[in-house]
Amino acid sequence: MRLAAAGDLEEVYALRYEVFVIGQDVPEDLERDELDATAEHAVARLDDRVVGTGRLIDGRTDEEGRLEPGTSGQVGTIGRMAVHEQARGTGTGRALLDLLVARAAEKGLPLVELHAQVHARGFYERAGFTPFGDVYLEAGIEHLGMRRSL
Repeated sequence: MRLAAAGDLEEVYALRYEVFVIGQDVPEDLERDELDATAEHAVARLDDRVVGTGRLIDGRTDEEGRLEPGTSGQVGTIGRMAVHEQARGTGTGRALLDLLVARAAEKGLPLVELHAQVHARGFYERAGFTPFGDVYLEAGIEHLGMRRSL
């Protein structure tokens, strides 16, 4: 696990496309956004290919994925967590999440949040995240806000 380099991004986006657009029917125009350019991306590789990724944004994003003004330096948003189906259940997702949480702490952010797909709630709770708010639809999938103090 490591932070992604510029040379990793094409594979990162290809994995996200496979997991979200093909696997979960997320509209292609919602999967990539302008925040990718400023996000820190994490990457997991196996046999020289990207099998997992996630990103950290400096600031809170709303339910539509828009950065909320005035939140940078106050909270980080972890998102776009994707693990190739062959790497699921191996600890890859948890290692990526731990890396992004550690990076947020290194940046001095006091809090991280994420928009968890409801089926993944237990995964994030085991990593110390607490749900807040009501369940809502994001890209046609039920999500729940979750946060963790650092």
